[in-house]
Amino acid sequence: MKNTALITGSTGGLGSCFVKIHAQTGGDLILVGQNEAKLLAQQKDIEDRYNVKAEIIVADLSDAAQVDNIYNTCKQNGWEVEYLINNAGFGGQGDFACERTMEQDISMIEVNIIAPTRLCKLFLPDFIQRGHGKVLNVSSTAATMPGPLQAVYYATKSYVTSWSNALWRELKGTGVTVTALMPGAMKTGFANAGGLSDTKLFANAVDPYKVALDGYNGMLKGKLNVTSGLPGWQTPMMKLAPLFPKKAMLNFVYDQQIAGSAKK
Repeated sequence: MKNTALITGSTGGLGSCFVKIHAQTGGDLILVGQNEAKLLAQQKDIEDRYNVKAEIIVADLSDAAQVDNIYNTCKQNGWEVEYLINNAGFGGQGDFACERTMEQDISMIEVNIIAPTRLCKLFLPDFIQRGHGKVLNVSSTAATMPGPLQAVYYATKSYVTSWSNALWRELKGTGVTVTALMPGAMKTGFANAGGLSDTKLFANAVDPYKVALDGYNGMLKGKLNVTSGLPGWQTPMMKLAPLFPKKAMLNFVYDQQIAGSAKK
C-alpha cells in the first residue's frame, strides 16, 4: 500500500468525504468502522471508482482491545499508515443527570477521547521513528465553550482540541504534525443520531464535503487548528465567544440545543 490514510468512522458523512478526497489523490486507504457490510460496500466502490487499494478493519471504538487491534492489524499486514484521521465520534442531546444514561455518556468518552488517544499513542512512535506522518483529529467548534444539554460531548471535544494542540508542539521538529479540525454543524447523520436535527443549532447545517476538504488540506500543511463550516452569524460569534459573560453564553447554548427550538 502507498500513501495510506487510515480513517475511523469511514462510512459516515464526514468520514466518507475524507475517503473520497484521499482516494482522488491516488492514495490507498484503511477503512475503519463497526458495520462490516457498509465497509465492504465502501471498499468495492472506492477501489472500482478510483483504482486505489482499500483495506477494511471492523472495530467498535468503545472497546479498547478492538482499538488496539487496529494498530496490530496494520503492523501484522505491513500496512504503513501515513495519515491517521481520527474522525469517528458521536454526540447526544439531553440533561446529564436525568435524561442521559451512564452507558451513553461513558461510551461517548470512550469513542471521542479514549479511542483517538490510544491510536495516537500506538501510531505516533512509528511516525516519529521514520520522520514523517500526519494526524488529523476531528474536534468541533463545541470545544470552545461548555455545552449544556450536550455536556459530555462538548467536554470531549475540548479535550480533543487541547490534546491535539499540545501534541503539535511536542512533535515540532520531528517531521510529524497533528491538526485539529473544528467543524460547525454539518448535514450528516450526527444530528439525527444525537436527537439534534430539530434544534436551532442545526437549523443552518452545512455540507460536510467542504469541511472535510478544509481539514484534509490543513492536515497536509501541518496546521494547528482548522475551523470550517460556520454559516453566517456563527463565524463572528465564535471569535467573540471568549468575551461573552459565561452565564449568558451558557443560557444561549442551552437555548440552541432544546429539541424543537428550530421551529420557534
